[in-house]
Amino acid sequence: MNKTLRFMAVPTLALGALALSSAPAMAHDGDHSYQATLGQLNGSSASGTVVVHVTGNQAHVSLKVSGLAPTFMDAPYPHVQHIHVGAKGQCPSPAADTNGDGVISTTEGGPSYGKIGTTLSTSGDTSPAAGLDLKLAGQGGAYTIDRTFELNAETKAALHDGTAAVVVHGLDPATLSAAGQAAKSDLVPSLPLAATSPALCGTLVEGQMAMPVGGADTGVAQTPQNAQAAQNNDTGTLALGGGLVLAAAAGGTYIVRRRKAA
Repeated sequence: MNKTLRFMAVPTLALGALALSSAPAMAHDGDHSYQATLGQLNGSSASGTVVVHVTGNQAHVSLKVSGLAPTFMDAPYPHVQHIHVGAKGQCPSPAADTNGDGVISTTEGGPSYGKIGTTLSTSGDTSPAAGLDLKLAGQGGAYTIDRTFELNAETKAALHDGTAAVVVHGLDPATLSAAGQAAKSDLVPSLPLAATSPALCGTLVEGQMAMPVGGADTGVAQTPQNAQAAQNNDTGTLALGGGLVLAAAAGGTYIVRRRKAA
């Protein structure tokens, strides 16, 4: 009987320690959320937010923008947006306007935010090849893109390294300097410079993990504070459960020793 109690206590103690050390890591394995507040460039007066939730090779993107140029040639303005990679992952300062025309063009901003890694299109192709496809662009001065797609390895690595930035393109030509209005696009010479120049930019940084889709409806709005509190509660519950297991194991060991002494 003493041998039975002794062998029950040791595995239980090990199980408690394993639960405390491994469970939190398992909950976050391959699951990351990146966020950015988009600030205006080139005097666009626009604003926006973007969240990229990555699970394995799948990315769910939620982008919301407003205050952009609403029309272009009497039609809804087609704004293209991308996750840029391969550089500093930063938004350019006014000093990036190297030719002095009052506009930071896409190529002038390149040393700060890099090349296109992923196109945040409204549907279909998300590769760099779709970067200037106006049929897949956001339309008008305010819109939302909310979709899930497979994320390429280069963009995923840039997100992990903190060198990924979201850039939304398309300015109102009337807001530019005379030189800027007269200039042609550095990407598509048949278009004016305003059409492809950046209007919004933000660096994607890892933040609070988003709540899983399809979770139980608690009736409480999920704010970052609520999510953090829930995470702390989960961790506390796990620690309490592990502590009870350890206490039970210690009690079992004590019984064994007491019986042996008796």
